[in-house]
Amino acid sequence: MNLFHMLQERAGAGRPVRAGLIGAGKFGSMFLSQVPGTPGLEVPVIADLSPERARAACAEVGWEAGRIAATRFTDAGADLASDPAVEVVIEATGQPEAGLAHAQAALVHGKHVVMVNVEADVLAGPLLAERFRAAGLVYSMAYGDQPALTAEMVDWARAAGFGVVAAGKGTKYLPEYHAVTPDGVWQHYGLSAEEAAAAGMNSQMFNSFLDGTKSAIEMAAIANACGLDAPEDGLLFPPAGVDDLHRVLRPETLGGVLAREGMVEVVSSLHRDGSPVARDLRWGVYVVLKAPGDYAAACFRQYGLPTDETGQYAAMYKPFHLIGMELGISVLSAALRGEPTGQAQQWRADAVAVAKRDLAPGEVLDGEGGYTVWGRLMPAPKSQALGALPIGLASGVTVKRTVRKGEVLCKADVTLDPTSPALRLRREMEEGLAAAPGILAERSAPP
Repeated sequence: MNLFHMLQERAGAGRPVRAGLIGAGKFGSMFLSQVPGTPGLEVPVIADLSPERARAACAEVGWEAGRIAATRFTDAGADLASDPAVEVVIEATGQPEAGLAHAQAALVHGKHVVMVNVEADVLAGPLLAERFRAAGLVYSMAYGDQPALTAEMVDWARAAGFGVVAAGKGTKYLPEYHAVTPDGVWQHYGLSAEEAAAAGMNSQMFNSFLDGTKSAIEMAAIANACGLDAPEDGLLFPPAGVDDLHRVLRPETLGGVLAREGMVEVVSSLHRDGSPVARDLRWGVYVVLKAPGDYAAACFRQYGLPTDETGQYAAMYKPFHLIGMELGISVLSAALRGEPTGQAQQWRADAVAVAKRDLAPGEVLDGEGGYTVWGRLMPAPKSQALGALPIGLASGVTVKRTVRKGEVLCKADVTLDPTSPALRLRREMEEGLAAAPGILAERSAPP
């Protein structure tokens, strides 16, 4: 609870924390909006494919002309990672291959990394985290994003002595959303295509949140960071409001939806008939707790914590997340404490590509949120056994055989570029870390 005090001590000593931002999109812009109000935090370098767009973003979020003039803008993330003025690299491009390359450049130059790019983290984060730890550097999830906030709640629960039954987030979900393409996304957000275009909103990116892909990616990140399990056949998305979390997200033997304790899951803000769930958790995160014994269960009751009928299961939740506006917590934690705000510890879960429609040989996949595939959560051992195609590698690759709608694609089903750095890093993780005890995790971690 003394992060701001530590920052002020550094600033008073003439050593402000200096972060470099790669990717000045929505998440990055939200972070930039908070920098002027955080004395002791500076952003001397910003990298974006369009430096002019990045300058415009700084002006739009309220930076004064003098601050913009003092900032160096570049179109190369690797250039930023090597800049001696940068202590912490923020990777916010959203592109898996770029994210992995920028993280490796930061590692070479001895910089901490805050990985906003969850797609890259799920593709090869367990391997990267291990390498950063070995180098005495921080590789961190991004605070403000739902995976890091969930990981914080899991850590709090375990540190307080509670069992963790389930953890995850809320979203808007119906089964038919898996087939939605960028052409049909805006009606589900209550917008017209013209309104979305005027606001600069990317249809494919927003569709990733709707079609289930982003949920799979984020739950894989949480499972890998927290030692939790992924459902065997993908996320269930049960409808549940905040008053029902502790009853819905408990084992099937007690009337819940979980195969067992210690799992990730996403709850829907819609019932299957499309009607709204009361007191939904669409924008928030949660953890379901289990009392370690009868005494703790009695304390739950005595202090007004709602429980199920056994008295053992209860839930804590955070109803909102502020995304990039909270990102400074990760930057300061890395620079001042040398600690990540969540970090992959094992390879327990994966996000794999599933056909949105029948796919023919010769078709080119368009990746996350697109027209051809969506991402499904899968246990890492199952993904490796199948040779499943990670959603982070499912863009720009050509299909080699007929794949039916709803079928999981395998790496053997597409033509992958063997020279791709992202593919090489992924293979290193699968072939190297998977063989190391405790990395490719079976269901061994206690909840």
